[in-house]
Amino acid sequence: MESRSGRRPGTPQTREAILDAAMRAFAEDGYAGTTIRGVARVAGVDPALVMHFFGSKDGLFEAAIRAGEIPLGLLVEAFEGDPDGLGERLVGRYVSLWEDPVHGPRLRAVMSAAASSPAAAAMLKEFVTQKVLLPMTRRLGVERADTRGILAGAQLIGVAFARYVLEIEPLAKLGRDELVRCVAPAIQRYLTGDLPLDGGI
Repeated sequence: MESRSGRRPGTPQTREAILDAAMRAFAEDGYAGTTIRGVARVAGVDPALVMHFFGSKDGLFEAAIRAGEIPLGLLVEAFEGDPDGLGERLVGRYVSLWEDPVHGPRLRAVMSAAASSPAAAAMLKEFVTQKVLLPMTRRLGVERADTRGILAGAQLIGVAFARYVLEIEPLAKLGRDELVRCVAPAIQRYLTGDLPLDGGI
């Protein structure tokens, strides 16, 4: 039965329409600029239905991002092969994800929202560390694997934020290969090199 307002009822197709509208809004307007009412208007539904499906803006954000999963396998593959080339392989694949026309906007939405949304911050942390760097550094069999993974993750997050979100010059204008050459040695050292750490970390 059609709703009196002519808006879509709560069907799986409606849920997908809401997610599509939300992903566009988060990517284009950022977390702060996206509203439940605005997403509902684009999706052609009542705002109450958005709340029914997702509970809150954080819930909507997390569902919208997860609806287009980032291909983590691309980063995992970087850990295969000669350990001496790990930094270059990992940074190259990481940059490729950020510059991908599909996954790049999702990553930028997550990064932009991380400062104001607990859900976004948790997703960013999980993406860079829990899903990729920590499991993979542990597989490397190196000492202080968790510390190494966090250090590498912090470097990668910082580079991506400065280049793709803040667009700080001249970093934003560096060619992809230049960027990889500049960042890869630091990531290589964090993951496999000597670190000046005292015990207990």
